[in-house]
Amino acid sequence: MPEPASPASPAEPRTVGVEEEMLLVERETGRAMSLQGQVLAEVTERTAQAVEEGAPAGDAIGGLLEGELNEEQIEVDSQPHADLETLGGELLAWRRRADLAARRLGARVAAIGLSPVPVDPHTVDTERYRRLSEQYGITADEQLTCGCHVHVSVADRAEAVAVIDRIRPWLPVLLALSANSPFWQGRDSSYASYRSLVQNRWPSAGPTEVFGSAETYDRLVADMVGTGVILDAGMVYFDARASHRYPTVEIRVADVCLDVRDTILLAALCRALVDRAGAEAAAGSEIPDVPVTMLRLASWQAARAGMSGDLVDPLTMRRAAAWDVVERLVDHVRPALRANGDDGLVQEGLERIRLHGTGAHRQRAVHERTGTLEDVVADAVRLTAGMAD
Repeated sequence: MPEPASPASPAEPRTVGVEEEMLLVERETGRAMSLQGQVLAEVTERTAQAVEEGAPAGDAIGGLLEGELNEEQIEVDSQPHADLETLGGELLAWRRRADLAARRLGARVAAIGLSPVPVDPHTVDTERYRRLSEQYGITADEQLTCGCHVHVSVADRAEAVAVIDRIRPWLPVLLALSANSPFWQGRDSSYASYRSLVQNRWPSAGPTEVFGSAETYDRLVADMVGTGVILDAGMVYFDARASHRYPTVEIRVADVCLDVRDTILLAALCRALVDRAGAEAAAGSEIPDVPVTMLRLASWQAARAGMSGDLVDPLTMRRAAAWDVVERLVDHVRPALRANGDDGLVQEGLERIRLHGTGAHRQRAVHERTGTLEDVVADAVRLTAGMAD
């Protein structure tokens, strides 16, 4: 993702960039396919051919398509945008371009957190990924997971850490709204987001304590690397982290969303949370003192229930109906949503999820109706490419 611009003034919306990991699946069976290199080459070749043939400049898409840990997945990295409608258009265009390339190889692209159909993932053969496989064993070998990472621009690293400290209790709510991985290795996991539990097997994943300063954050990261348990700072898989590449807060808690409109809803809520936290930090407000143990419980409950049951209320740390907790989140960030022009977008997006459910709900509904996981993947393929009901 290209480097984002920091907000110049409170009136100028922060830029947002998104990374979406997606599966490559066989058209007929829904089985994950080891086609990453071929799909990337196909996209590169077709793009070069279009340029040679004089394709209009307007046909160009910002951002890029790149590889990930496993041969069965790809990742879309958007450009940073202040306008979320533009961001959504770019993400959808890349989904469609990647899907077109996959179709030429007998495959499709599916934005789902885990493969519903049983799979034996193949790690991409690079030195780094070989080291991951050697050091982490089955954790790395089974890590065919697809998340959504939202980058929100910040003024500097100090603001990034101040924001991370203040948004911690709200991140499980974002996980619940994005939950899109109920099936694992051919069976229902009983979780709405089983991806998040698989992800948290890494030694550096999950919620964090309060840091208090950028210096404390950076010292902890250096100490983590110094243990040799993680390879480098790129392996700091916190639910929200100060990006080691860009001047952003990177919110990493969510599943990849089936519907790109849900990705944009997530992006709007992330930006508003960063705005609210940044304003609180500038005013010197107190940081919520929520123990990491409680945050782990809240994340587990969000993964288990999604939007179909109770969540842990960030304000009381007690269970409450999921939609009541979402309303508290919206109330918490409403001034920022209005300032960014995102209030209507968020209300529309939440109403859509109320009516149609999360990705996890949709996957289970298809399975209940048809009885096959192949149909679950086929439905996901259609929605990934923007063929909404």
